[in-house]
Amino acid sequence: MLLIRGHGGGTALTGTLYERGETPPTFRGAPDEDAPYVWVCDEFYEVESGGSVTTIDDREIHVAFESPMPRGFDTKEQAIAAAKEHVRTQFARVGVPATEVRFEVERAEP
Repeated sequence: MLLIRGHGGGTALTGTLYERGETPPTFRGAPDEDAPYVWVCDEFYEVESGGSVTTIDDREIHVAFESPMPRGFDTKEQAIAAAKEHVRTQFARVGVPATEVRFEVERAEP
């Protein structure tokens, strides 16, 4: 299992990439269990009020979370590229430019 973490705007977002042979979480909407690589990560967007308060680029904003949208991939390279694009998109939704997002990929401890 790999943790793919994007940093931007003074905060971070981490998703999980389940690799071939690992068992991803099962829930409604999860991809076909035969997918060799499965990416799972939160989705969120800025709201006027309610939600959770977080600080992005030294300003407090309210964010609402959507259910994670797991996605299955055939190759590790496809999965990592899609994971990074997903994280960039989440940051863009709260005003952090894609060019300011930096990544780290680390193997999770079992």
